[in-house]
Amino acid sequence: MTDRITAALAELGLSLPQAAAPVAAYVPAVVAGGLLHISGQLPFAAGGALMTGRVGEDRDLDYAQSAAQRCALMLVAQMAQALGGLDRVERIVKLGVFVNSATGFTDQAKVANGASELMVALFGDAGKHARSAVGVAVLPLGAVVEIDAIVAVRA
Repeated sequence: MTDRITAALAELGLSLPQAAAPVAAYVPAVVAGGLLHISGQLPFAAGGALMTGRVGEDRDLDYAQSAAQRCALMLVAQMAQALGGLDRVERIVKLGVFVNSATGFTDQAKVANGASELMVALFGDAGKHARSAVGVAVLPLGAVVEIDAIVAVRA
């Protein structure tokens, strides 16, 4: 699976970032009961800058979708680090998407599509997942999006 994902990333003009280290008192990922639980990941642009702002206020939908895609890349980087590669990934089970949203912004599901579509592009049918997409008043470090994940893994 790793070769397929590497090829899909190259086709999309993307590459996996270095898995981010925790910024507080938690671990990035935990494997329990055949599931990999990945802590919330923030969006870092290709150059390494944190993507910040509030959708519907100082950021638009396109920016937020791009940020969600960057969160998804970081989730995949965390999978690779926690599992020693991506060959043990069986299925993306669920994404929890948190969007730093202005009061009147109601397109959180469209923002989340930036991550969901990348998971399907990389993992095929195994990338199709359940999801929640919620608007929040603020996120850590002013991030525009934060996404956590649950991934089914092979033993």
